[in-house]
Amino acid sequence: MTKKEIVKTISEELGLTQLKTKEIVQKTFDAIVEALVDEGRIELRNFGVFEVKKRASRKARNPRTGQRVDVPEKWVVTFKPGKEMEERVRVLAEARERRQEAARSIQEIALGPTVGQIVVSETKDESVGAARDPNPSPVTGPPESSVNAAVGEVGVPRTDLGASP
Repeated sequence: MTKKEIVKTISEELGLTQLKTKEIVQKTFDAIVEALVDEGRIELRNFGVFEVKKRASRKARNPRTGQRVDVPEKWVVTFKPGKEMEERVRVLAEARERRQEAARSIQEIALGPTVGQIVVSETKDESVGAARDPNPSPVTGPPESSVNAAVGEVGVPRTDLGASP
């Protein structure tokens, strides 16, 4: 996300002009930098802590030549996220992983199972888990109930794909 995108989101949310919002966001960033320069640390509750630290000199290796290089000490800004931020990011990351797994499952169903695999029946009257016809007719995609079963919709017949018929 860029500063421009942050400004646009905030301005839409608060009903301010993007110009005024950009000014506020820039003033906030400037205040953070000023605090780091003056005090070396800024703590934003439920967000995190920015801190200026001295990184020690070290020996490194040039990846192109393999030659050893001395890296001098320098001042760096570090950030340690707050507990609330870490928790929210963890929850969002887990949700993203679940969405990606569901998308992979749907993609596998859309590509269709291979010969001999168990499939979900198209109607409730058919036997659930019938074996796939070894000579199937060409189909453009899976039955809708197969896709729905993959995403776990209520009322759609499901079967354990590892079970025998």
